[in-house]
Amino acid sequence: MASVETNAAAAAHVEEHDHHEELSFIRKYIFSEDHKVIAKQYMFSGVFWAIIGASLSILFRLQLGFPNLNLEWLRPILGNWIDESGKLDKEFYLALVTMHGTIMVFFVLTAGLSGTFSNFLIPLQVGARDMASGFLNMLSYWFFFLSSVIMFGSLFIETGPASGGWVIYPPLSALPQAMSGSGLGMSLWLISMALFIVSQLLGGINYITTVINLRTRGMSFSKMPLTIWAFLLTAVLGLISFPVLLSAALLLIFDRSMGTSFYLSEIYIGGEALPNVGGSPILFQHLFWFLGHPEVYIVLLPALGITSEIIATNSRKPIFGYRAMIASMIGIAFLAFIVWAHHMFVTGMNPFLGSIFMFLTLIIAVPSAVKAFNYITTLWRGNIVFTPAMLFSIGLVSFFISGGLTGIILGNSALDIQLHDTYFVVAHFHLVMGAASAFGFLAGVYHWFPKFFGRMMNKTLGYIHFWFTFVGIYLVFFPMHYIGIAGFPRRYYSFTSYEAFRTFGDLNMFVSIAAIFTFAAQFLFLWNFFYSIFRGRKAPQNPWRSNTLEWTTPVNPGHGNWPGEIPAVYRWPYDYSKPGANDDFIPQNVPYSQTPESNLPHENALIALEKEIEAQNYNDQFKQPH
Repeated sequence: MASVETNAAAAAHVEEHDHHEELSFIRKYIFSEDHKVIAKQYMFSGVFWAIIGASLSILFRLQLGFPNLNLEWLRPILGNWIDESGKLDKEFYLALVTMHGTIMVFFVLTAGLSGTFSNFLIPLQVGARDMASGFLNMLSYWFFFLSSVIMFGSLFIETGPASGGWVIYPPLSALPQAMSGSGLGMSLWLISMALFIVSQLLGGINYITTVINLRTRGMSFSKMPLTIWAFLLTAVLGLISFPVLLSAALLLIFDRSMGTSFYLSEIYIGGEALPNVGGSPILFQHLFWFLGHPEVYIVLLPALGITSEIIATNSRKPIFGYRAMIASMIGIAFLAFIVWAHHMFVTGMNPFLGSIFMFLTLIIAVPSAVKAFNYITTLWRGNIVFTPAMLFSIGLVSFFISGGLTGIILGNSALDIQLHDTYFVVAHFHLVMGAASAFGFLAGVYHWFPKFFGRMMNKTLGYIHFWFTFVGIYLVFFPMHYIGIAGFPRRYYSFTSYEAFRTFGDLNMFVSIAAIFTFAAQFLFLWNFFYSIFRGRKAPQNPWRSNTLEWTTPVNPGHGNWPGEIPAVYRWPYDYSKPGANDDFIPQNVPYSQTPESNLPHENALIALEKEIEAQNYNDQFKQPH
């Protein structure tokens, strides 16, 4: 009797919520506290920044691939950054490299990828009405937006944007008088990154709290999708490492503006000795890379989680080694904090200390290999459905393996000293970090687009987009390994001045042509994306026949996600092609008592626990967002 009364009271609460006063347009779509709207805001911002960041790379690839090309036609856009001879200004070239790296690593692959899918999927897949704090979630996006405005504005100032490399090593970044890009542009870069870090910390706190506290009935940690495990560990990584970058940026601001000497000592500019003594630029490298290496996995882990979900769904098989996949992600997250100095083998580090970091760096290949082999085994003999999302996920695995193998080479200090700051390094991290993470983002967009917008993307355009992009990326970055081994240094404005490098002029031209080709292919995606939002075929509720909870909501879920009771969870998320089952998938919210024909012996024993699951925190499931 008490249970019936509880049900009635809960239903009345839901009905009352469904008839609440309609929010204004500004509160509903701009300053929204709905995690799904905030996820779309991150997504659109990430797409915008991806266009900007990729466009900058095309500009400097034109310079590298066609050093004698007259770029006078770009003067209406770039103004005085095209010099009298019609070439890119040398300092502006370094600014392009700096801003490209900053935008792609932080604004696209960190905020765009994790901000979009952590926001969108965490409440939907753990069975929560919204994030733990809708207000903090809203603030996290608007801090990111303010950071974006400042960074974007720095592109248009007279002295140019920051140009000390995306790692902004001092003393170049610490001395405003060092070069034009060390002035106001660098100050704006630092302010923007400080706001960006605040945004990431607010988001990370929300993600962790939501996963730990707001899981639905029956959703134990052992029943969470691998996407949620990836987002949780990513948030933990960011929460620990981003404050270190903030401290590094603040100390750099002090050196630039307040006369301190944290990173400066015995510096001469134009023959004039500066008064700074006692600082060390190596200190900045330690602080930066303590964030910088976990940052690799802050952008990669969400992509790996997305890939795990998509490969299992479209292989119509359970993910191979679920617990091993979780253990490997935890291992990667732990090791990410103790390998940062492998970026610093050439700084004069004690060889014994270098050997320790080399050993730890090579060990991180073990959990990475576990993930790669588990993906391959999941695909093996699966009834694979080649959706665009599946193709991009398989492409991610390809980049993860090929880029990871070169990581083993660079993890060896003896080899890294020879290859450091060459195009071999550029090729390595673009494959294993840039391309793999970007493919994770694209796979996620194709897979969850029906849940984002209630419509389907065009599959044919998706297939064409994949093959052009996949082939194009390998054409861009595979030759870079070769020219890197040959000694091509990165960040050089032109190689025509050096006799030894002129031999590779044709190969450099080939790379630039491939980069332009790959960039052009992304406009297929943009057309497909924006056209499908408004004109795409209307999506069914569960187009991919997937098991996770987000597909139990309406096609266009409102604020609160489920109009009535939130489903309870009884099983793990990967019951695909189970022997004896009527269908090739069994959603998480289907009790074992309803599937006796496919239950394993230990699962029949869990039927007795179903009533306990139903009784868990029942009333809490009806709490609505405010």
